[in-house]
Amino acid sequence: MKVLSVVGARPQFVKAFPVSEALRREHTELLVHTGQHYDEELSGVFFEELPIPEPDHNLGVGSGSHAEQTAAMMQGLESLVDTTDPDAVLVYGDTNSTLAGALVAAKRRPALIHVEAGLRSGDRSMPEEVNRVLTDHVSDLLCVPSARARTQLEREGIDRGIYETGDVMYDAIRYARTVATEHSTVLAELGLDPAEYVLATVHRAANTDDRDRLGRIVSGLCDSRIPVVFPAHPRTVDALHRYGLYDEAREGLELIDPVGYLDFVRLLDGAARVATDSGGVQKEAFYLETPCVTLRETTEWTETVDCGWNVLVGADRAAIRDALAASRPRGPKPDLYGNGQAAERIVEAIDDLSGSDR
Repeated sequence: MKVLSVVGARPQFVKAFPVSEALRREHTELLVHTGQHYDEELSGVFFEELPIPEPDHNLGVGSGSHAEQTAAMMQGLESLVDTTDPDAVLVYGDTNSTLAGALVAAKRRPALIHVEAGLRSGDRSMPEEVNRVLTDHVSDLLCVPSARARTQLEREGIDRGIYETGDVMYDAIRYARTVATEHSTVLAELGLDPAEYVLATVHRAANTDDRDRLGRIVSGLCDSRIPVVFPAHPRTVDALHRYGLYDEAREGLELIDPVGYLDFVRLLDGAARVATDSGGVQKEAFYLETPCVTLRETTEWTETVDCGWNVLVGADRAAIRDALAASRPRGPKPDLYGNGQAAERIVEAIDDLSGSDR
């Protein structure tokens, strides 16, 4: 079976390498990088640090509005589908790259495979929520990370092609944690002791493009009783300067440049707690048993909140401060998203799809 796999954003690069490794044992894969995240520092490093095969095609789309970016990706992907004639198109998660691949496949012959299907935050103001809903409803094979995701699809009337595979990010983080522990020197370079600092990431437009929200987040982080290490995304740094918040952040936090993926995993693994607005970091923190403070009002990973390993604080300064100082969750961390072998189960589902008439 020939599968055209579409990636374009950093979390997708992480999810892709275990799936590509398992898929290429029995099938032909063509990996397409849309260029949604296109700079070397924030994108290329993943291909250096993780065993991801070099993309067979790079569309080089770059930045733009949601409409411009999605349309450019669709044009490039449509041409590739026509020239390579894949049996299936595989997309990950909820980005514009995901939606572009989904719409192209839905209007052409290939089957559509959605990895990380069935997730819902309930917040349609998030572009990611729209992308994941639309992708699910045109997919032929829906690989869900949890029983709750399966139930959500069934509530929406989707009752065929659902496979509960577990979360492929768990496969990836198990590998990355081992390599990072053995090779990363970032803690020593920054003079950090494990469990003696908070890690923070802020990059979503809802936070970086709103002066009041960003200001409350910075103040809440500065209230932490222990140092806060903040690898600052370039867009966030620009926003801090634009809103006159940079001096407060520089004085109250340990602002550092973005780090490579393995260094980030080491920082996350060693942190007492992480404060983030990233969906991917919420999951990685859960797998690494690092309590998470989510700088959003909603999350698609609702199970992590229900079990106490994640708390939603939005941009409330007091809530951020209190959550950073809270005790660790009691009791063992539950197994919510499989056993770390999701890639194998995804390929098994693809094998079933190749033998069906859809």
